[in-house]
Amino acid sequence: MKKLQSIFGALALFVFVSGCSTVPITGRKQLSLVSDAQLIPESAASYEQVITEGPLSENKEQTEMIQRVGARISAAVEQYFAERNQSDVVAGFDWEFNLIEEDVPNAWCMPGGKVAFYTGILPYTQDETGVAVVMGHEVAHAIARHSNERVSHQMAVAGGSVLTAWMAKDSEYEEAILAAYGIGTQLGGILPYSRLHESEADHMGLIFMAMAGYNPEAAVDFWQRMAEAGGEKPPEFLSTHPSDETRVRQIREHLPEAMQYYRPSP
Repeated sequence: MKKLQSIFGALALFVFVSGCSTVPITGRKQLSLVSDAQLIPESAASYEQVITEGPLSENKEQTEMIQRVGARISAAVEQYFAERNQSDVVAGFDWEFNLIEEDVPNAWCMPGGKVAFYTGILPYTQDETGVAVVMGHEVAHAIARHSNERVSHQMAVAGGSVLTAWMAKDSEYEEAILAAYGIGTQLGGILPYSRLHESEADHMGLIFMAMAGYNPEAAVDFWQRMAEAGGEKPPEFLSTHPSDETRVRQIREHLPEAMQYYRPSP
């Protein structure tokens, strides 16, 4: 037991001395072991490959809608941080918004503001405001540096695994210690942080879409549509995403804050 305590003590010290950063809007402290300068170029190259392979949608109206919503939200976000002398939050970003022709109800954003929507999500967004719900969420992932944080966690877990193996070597409980570390980091670290990232992106996304003149109340209906379309899902503690009930409840809780930023477009 003392050896196991020493392992986690060493890991805590590692995280402490490695540095952290603060997520805009929410103020949450996050582990930060990699910089945008490291991730953005690689992400841009990966994004270009995905977009090249496509196929991109040939539906001009839908493509223009995705790009219009993306431009409005990214511009509102940049203005918000500029007015607070925090333009460094989006330094190095090169926004891009594309619609890929594939029947998958999904969208994603890479570090640096590279966003992709799949046509399969459009039946759930239904209209431009619905697209803004998803766009705000994806932009929030980039602003909150969630990819950087996930890479940082993976680095910490990898380092911890090496440290654990070294400290558990020749112990009669070596196998048990290694197994406990693997299960503990998955259930106690990786999955909870993944769910936290999704909830944080929901929270920030409401505010970002509101800044751009889209009514954040539309988020409740969108996520309820997504919940109704989903099949059987794992228990929340085994999932990378919050449960549908948790997600909708949290969104309702954040709506009063988001509505303070909402100014309907003329």
